[in-house]
Amino acid sequence: MELANTLRKRSLSVRTRNGAVEERTADDGELVGEPVSPSARLVEGCFIVVHLGLAAPVNPSAWRTGINAKIASHPRFNRIQTRDEDGVLRWVRTTVDLDHHIIYPRLELDTAANPDQAVEDYVASLPNKPMDHSRPLWEFHVLDFPTSEATATVVMRVHHSLSDGTSLLMLLLSSTRSAADPTKPPAMPPLPARSGPIYSRPRPPLSAGALAFGMWVCSFVLLAWHTVWDVASFSAIILFRKDTHTLFTRMNHDDCQRKRIVHTSLSLDDVKFVKDAINCTVNDVLVGVTDAALSRYYYRKSADTEICKDIRLRSILLVNLRAPTALHACVNMIESGKGSVVKWGNQIGFIILPVHIAMHSDPLDYIRKAKNIVDMKKNSLEAVSTYMVAEVFHKIFGWKAGAAIIHRMVSHTTMCLSNMIGPVEQVEFFGHPVAFIAPSQHGIAQAINVNYQSYVNTVRVVLAVDEAQFPDCYDLLEDFSESLKRIKGAAMSVGQHN
Repeated sequence: MELANTLRKRSLSVRTRNGAVEERTADDGELVGEPVSPSARLVEGCFIVVHLGLAAPVNPSAWRTGINAKIASHPRFNRIQTRDEDGVLRWVRTTVDLDHHIIYPRLELDTAANPDQAVEDYVASLPNKPMDHSRPLWEFHVLDFPTSEATATVVMRVHHSLSDGTSLLMLLLSSTRSAADPTKPPAMPPLPARSGPIYSRPRPPLSAGALAFGMWVCSFVLLAWHTVWDVASFSAIILFRKDTHTLFTRMNHDDCQRKRIVHTSLSLDDVKFVKDAINCTVNDVLVGVTDAALSRYYYRKSADTEICKDIRLRSILLVNLRAPTALHACVNMIESGKGSVVKWGNQIGFIILPVHIAMHSDPLDYIRKAKNIVDMKKNSLEAVSTYMVAEVFHKIFGWKAGAAIIHRMVSHTTMCLSNMIGPVEQVEFFGHPVAFIAPSQHGIAQAINVNYQSYVNTVRVVLAVDEAQFPDCYDLLEDFSESLKRIKGAAMSVGQHN
């Protein structure tokens, strides 16, 4: 806090543009700290939690050296939030003491008897261990004992104001090396097919004719229509339109602390097989698998016998608003020592995605339904619009108004859903081979959240569930594996008939 006290005593000047505070500098020209963005203020109490399963015991010296060189030196991870004399909340650089950020807990449980349970119980207890806001809000918890899938487990906990999932992945990727050749960085995920913004539609040449030009104009009309419809639906959710009350509904929205995080691996080859069989995307398949798994669980657990009953459930799909090529570009900048140029923090929008609860005789119907919905969402500016709505409300009415919108969105929907592409080859993290990567979060007032993370030839499905509502969360996790198995079987039948 000594730095914060010094900040308040120094004579400061403000450089503005259009009347808005952009940065604050001292009289000697030193940059004191950029303002905390509205999006960072809106995620108070939310944390990203990443399980890193390691294939070797943790080397404390190598781990500490790597953290100090790669993590603690980057923006946000060596800064704290402090108010200046005008009451503006700013990111202020501070000294990082790794003794407070690398934690070797002493577990009361017998880790040898049930090591997987010991890890789960410890992670579930993390919300009861608040971070000290006078230090940068990130930690590595080292659980150096073998589990069923790893030789050691490291749990990274990061306050959501420091980073969203994509920027955290940038940092982690830039900190890894190829396991095949540790002298080289890992191979990057393939570039997406779309390289420009969603509204980028090149005008057809005059030689293409009137029909092509008319279709080009219609594409913008369709984009505008879908956007208006989605924004109107989003507004209805904020104001009054709640999901149907089911066994997935959070019983107490004010109590969002205790979450149990469980995860398992799915075959990425199986996912791609289904994708190719019905000509869709990996994301379409994962959304369909989610709908199928939740449907299996719902009809097994509930007394509802109306198989075709209209159940309104929706998920909040988190969308990265950076350029499609940003991951590759930012990782390259970090590796070349230009990490300060990278724009950190939260750049995520929201898409409200219906959850299709039904029992289909053909399992592929879950994928087809998901593809139809996702295709419409792709042709919409919903993610950008929802992000802007929250930001505008924050700037005009204050952070409490923006936070109220986020709270209403969360409490009126059922779950959060995300899907992230990870390394395409095995990597080493500070000399430790990584067996799996399982990201999740706590602090979100929903009873269930679903995260997908690809790594090499697997997809890790990670569930963060209210342990009081889902004491059988392992059965729910098994529903995801079984759903993909049934969907792949149906896809194989389609291939045989063709």
